[in-house]
Amino acid sequence: MSIKKTILAILVSFVTFGCSKPENSPAEKPNIVIIFCDDLGYGDLTSYGHPTIKTPNLDRMVNEGMKFTNFYSGSPACTASRYALLTGRYPIRSGFGWVLVPSSPRGMHPQEITLAEGMKQAGYSTAMFGKWHLGVTKTEYMPLQNGFDEFLGLPYSNDMIPPKWKDIPLIDGNDTIEHNPDQTKLTKAYTERAVDFIKRKKNEPFFLYVPYAMPHVPLMPGDDFNNSERGKYGDVVEEIDWGVGEIMKTLKAQGIAENTLVFFTSDNGPWIIKNEQGGSSGLLRDGKGSTWEGGMRVPGIAWWPGTIKEGTIQMERASTLDLYHTAFELTGQKAPSDRTVDGRNIMPLLEGGKTEDIKPYFYYGLNNKLMAVRKGPWKLHIETYSQTGKDYFNGKLPLLFNLSIDPSEQYEVSDDNPDIVAELQQLISSHQKRVASEPNFFDR
Repeated sequence: MSIKKTILAILVSFVTFGCSKPENSPAEKPNIVIIFCDDLGYGDLTSYGHPTIKTPNLDRMVNEGMKFTNFYSGSPACTASRYALLTGRYPIRSGFGWVLVPSSPRGMHPQEITLAEGMKQAGYSTAMFGKWHLGVTKTEYMPLQNGFDEFLGLPYSNDMIPPKWKDIPLIDGNDTIEHNPDQTKLTKAYTERAVDFIKRKKNEPFFLYVPYAMPHVPLMPGDDFNNSERGKYGDVVEEIDWGVGEIMKTLKAQGIAENTLVFFTSDNGPWIIKNEQGGSSGLLRDGKGSTWEGGMRVPGIAWWPGTIKEGTIQMERASTLDLYHTAFELTGQKAPSDRTVDGRNIMPLLEGGKTEDIKPYFYYGLNNKLMAVRKGPWKLHIETYSQTGKDYFNGKLPLLFNLSIDPSEQYEVSDDNPDIVAELQQLISSHQKRVASEPNFFDR
């Protein structure tokens, strides 16, 4: 080879390899957006069967992405479900009850590694706009002390207001900017802050968490949302749909949609004891507060243009616990190994495949009590509870259902399947022993 050709080859090699982007460079890391509703039921969206609530943007998200039919929250109640999402851990590991009130002495323990902290470790900007509900009595419990660079929202549920409670603050960062804010303006405010954050951070990887306060009671739709056939409940859901549309539109306009995973879901099932003020669990039994399917199986929609195949229906089981593992894997990290992290990486599901469903799913109900387990199609209840006060099977326990055949939990089959009952009871017993041997951070 001539000297000129040798020099040219060296230069080409330098340009091709020496100046290439390093592995996991910011441009290669996907943005992650999680939109989390409060008390939205399995049957409350058009794409999940509601006949009168109009959700065109979420329908578009389904058509352009993936709809899960077996997606679960980590708990049937507000606080515990948020803990599960942000830590990837069952709520029993949190050290606090399933719903915190403004005076609760505990909150998110500083030793927890939240999803936001994991994303910051990977070089991400992080923001949260919406409902926190993971402790307020100490500053160390708040969002900015748990991995978020930016926060605007309410510290707990929107019904924790006077006269029972002193007030509810609207917090920006760590500062209260308003007391007892006009809640009809909040969904719009959270959406606008989310849109602004996306525009500001479009050239760097970001994690955005938008836990809307609606459709939790009291229902507070914005002034532009007052025409739903479903009444106020429909109004607030349709405003959330508008917010999702604004976020998707912004991602497309900024040219980063194909580098962004958006996941939409709910913290638990509908608050059915609120009657028309509450939502619908569709064909599922019961709702919020219960470990029946209606309390914990929720809408789950994933959108990632170019990665998730359009119009995919995913029937494999997944949960909010899995989003933690998945986000860590997507950012070139492993979930923390110095503690038990529940759930699994579901990227194979998002890519249209399957995962080996090795881990059973445990249903934690009232006061984080283990009440049921699912493995494959089989679900075993060892205890039941409903805010309605109903005992659907007249005290019989355990209860066994084949959810592939009977997602409504209508046909109890324990007597016909004693071997499966025994297997699932053993799973519960083993899990309880493991959890009992693993102290939570408050015990250390």
